[in-house]
Amino acid sequence: MESKASVVFRLLAVKHKSGKSHSEIAEETGLTNVYVGQLLRRQAQLKPSTVPKLKASLPDLTDDLIQEMMNPPMRSYDPAIISEPAIYRLNEAVMHFGESIKEIINEDFGDGIMSAIDFYSSVDKIKGVDGKDRVIVTFDGKYLPHSEMRVEDMVSRINIKGGQSQNVHSIERVY
Repeated sequence: MESKASVVFRLLAVKHKSGKSHSEIAEETGLTNVYVGQLLRRQAQLKPSTVPKLKASLPDLTDDLIQEMMNPPMRSYDPAIISEPAIYRLNEAVMHFGESIKEIINEDFGDGIMSAIDFYSSVDKIKGVDGKDRVIVTFDGKYLPHSEMRVEDMVSRINIKGGQSQNVHSIERVY
């Protein structure tokens, strides 16, 4: 089995050979530019409905790379990457503004978090009022409320008698 690093190297070589940016591939596929990056770094799973669009955008993608991209990825990151200046600054921004963002989420939504699963992200470029380039990073995540942990709601604490039967009369609580 080929290593993730080797697959990512091959995928990035296909992108490089195409001469296209993440944003150009995104425009051609209907994905966000960040999601294109995630696909090419094996941090996201390629869905069957996207395959034709991605192959049209990156014609040098081989069938074995497409198959690899369709497997659920091992999502991870290299802790040493935090020393890369752009990544360090993004982390610093989240750490610096994090408490305020958390408080605003709680004020506007209640006790909960932003999903990183049901999540969209993009990076955009605009001109600021001073005419200088500005970076816009969008994090668009579903709100997930924290739930009260009540014993009666814990499916894992329910023992179902009689095999697979889910008749409500055959459920016994195990404490």
